[in-house]
Amino acid sequence: MSISLKEANETDYWLDLLHHTDFIDDKTFNEFKPKSTEMLKLLVSIVKSSKL
Repeated sequence: MSISLKEANETDYWLDLLHHTDFIDDKTFNEFKPKSTEMLKLLVSIVKSSKL
């Protein structure tokens, strides 16, 4: 799961970068960013609970 979390963090980073450089428009960014954030929250929760 930690690999998945790293990949999700990287995806989130690239979404931000693509948006800030105007490679993707606001509509596309606003479609994918909440999904990315939700996935990160889920994976963080899983990784934290699996370490207990």
